[in-house]
Amino acid sequence: MSQVSAADPGKTPASRRPIPLRPLGPTPSTGPSAAQRAAWPVVLVAMPFLLADRPSIQLGLLKALTAEHGYAVRTLHANLDFAARIGAETYRLLCEDRGLMIGDWLFSVAAFGAAAPDPDGALLDDFPAELTLPGYSAHDSRELLLRIRERDVPAYLDALLSDFAWAETGVVGFSCTFQQNAASFALARRLKDRFPDLVTVFGGANFEDEMGLEHVRRAGCIDYAVIGEGDVALPELLAALSTGADPGAVPGVACRVEAGVSAAAAQAPYTRLDDSPLPDYDEYFARAEALGLQPVTGLRTIRIPFESARGCWWGAKHHCTFCGLNGSTMAFRAKSAPRVSAELAAQARRYRSFRFEAVDNIVDTSYLTGLFPELAATGTTYDIFYEVKANLSREQLRQLRAGGVTHLQPGIESLSTRVLALMRKGVRAGQNINVLRWGQHYGITISWNVLWGFPGESADDYREQAAVVPHLVHLQPPVGAGRVWLERFSPLYTEADSGVLTRRPERGYRYVYPASFDLDKIAYFFEYELADPLPDDAYAGLRKAIEDWQAAWARPDPPVLTYYSAPGFLQIYDGRHPGTEGTYTFEGDLAEIYLACTDRPIGANAVSERLGGRLPVEAVQEAFAGFAERGLMFLDGSSALALALPAGATR
Repeated sequence: MSQVSAADPGKTPASRRPIPLRPLGPTPSTGPSAAQRAAWPVVLVAMPFLLADRPSIQLGLLKALTAEHGYAVRTLHANLDFAARIGAETYRLLCEDRGLMIGDWLFSVAAFGAAAPDPDGALLDDFPAELTLPGYSAHDSRELLLRIRERDVPAYLDALLSDFAWAETGVVGFSCTFQQNAASFALARRLKDRFPDLVTVFGGANFEDEMGLEHVRRAGCIDYAVIGEGDVALPELLAALSTGADPGAVPGVACRVEAGVSAAAAQAPYTRLDDSPLPDYDEYFARAEALGLQPVTGLRTIRIPFESARGCWWGAKHHCTFCGLNGSTMAFRAKSAPRVSAELAAQARRYRSFRFEAVDNIVDTSYLTGLFPELAATGTTYDIFYEVKANLSREQLRQLRAGGVTHLQPGIESLSTRVLALMRKGVRAGQNINVLRWGQHYGITISWNVLWGFPGESADDYREQAAVVPHLVHLQPPVGAGRVWLERFSPLYTEADSGVLTRRPERGYRYVYPASFDLDKIAYFFEYELADPLPDDAYAGLRKAIEDWQAAWARPDPPVLTYYSAPGFLQIYDGRHPGTEGTYTFEGDLAEIYLACTDRPIGANAVSERLGGRLPVEAVQEAFAGFAERGLMFLDGSSALALALPAGATR
């Protein structure tokens, strides 16, 4: 196994590493004394490009956890300083631009010095169109990015180094997710040069599995890395440092040794979530307000991150083919409803905000009958974001809204039942549309996307979706549409028969990391070719239909499709398309058939039974076809779903 070269200008020379490379040894069973802990004060850092409009839950939770174990600990949301330096809006654009690793590229030279692969900015010349920022010309984007890289980044790092009390620090921990690696390496490199006795610890999603091992192997600024969850590993690592034991023997910790990299077996996924402390965000709010990024006000509007569950109960059974989340921590674990309720109340009081963002990948279904009814019953006025599975019923959406959920991300992904099956989503298109309907009715913002590019799909799958979109324009449109990303840990990546013919790390990585890094081991995003792909023009019709849908919602008066009903009488006002507005009137059996399909997708047999069997199934099916021809109903196999929303109160 290759060793890190002391001559590499992007690495810390071996002679200056504060922790000698030594054989693994046992960790003492006794914990450190107060004096031993006091000798190892900790700073936890969040570097660019973490969004600046909310605190890091990783830092907040690990600070509280480290303090519980008796260590002096501070957090440093250093991302805020960079946002203030280059401008909050420019910073936001860079955070949201995932393509070509532009965030990491900006810090690559600072992180790796002469070993950086693109000191002259070839990335900007090779991909000018893709790196043109919204609101900027290609030329102005290039000049802005070069100025940030050549002027702002060095000045920012110099200021961090001089303005913070690093000499009083024993351990610096970096949490890295998506494009935070290079900025973190850049600061760690400077810290190790200035304070050679300081110990650096890295962790986060970017250090999961072999990604973390390769970073430890190649980046000399890393002393230790936590591979996986840090709830147990980080306190045990600190205890080892405090007592003089070998941190490399701690389960879940990786470090360099003479033979290459040593990694003790990972900790089991943490299950005692109710025992977790409340995240401490004090430093974020103080820093954001001092820098002018957040107003000083008695009532804050920041969404406070909270965690009520880890893993994914659906993914543990049927891993969605494109999802790379929860690589080694898929097992679902959740806090009790009383604990979540108490946590929200405490954090609202502490930080003077009633807006919350769950970082969970999926909501615990028990909360639908426990947590949210409790929040509604106690009269809370929270504004909560959650990710959910899209099989929610009308009543469940009503209960979510009553409990304070105002924003959902249901993972809709497609309006084709066949494509959803290829994704292993476990829902049908009718259920996806229904969650859009009732979410809108109850005043819940629904954020969703349309994805394409899956093995086994057909051109008809996208022609059919394009044909149905004009009937759905009264519902919230997708935020975006495009080809699925290939992510590490997803079944498309891990399964030999996934239909992916070839793959390689996304292009941006080679402009960021030195040649010594094995990109196949550190990359999370990959470019790929399918064995039998559709041509790009197969998606053109759906792409255009979605663009028209989004444009319709930008009009002063968005589209509507509303029904009004009385016993045996139904009127549907159709205002979906300007110039064709009108009202449909249905009476008797047709009115009852339509209303029977409003709550959820339902089959003709069930509708016939609901009407007492007085109509044959064939007559119900004929009515379905008539409603669908008018664009008033969506047919999903043998089931039908009314598309209009009820007028009046949100009962």
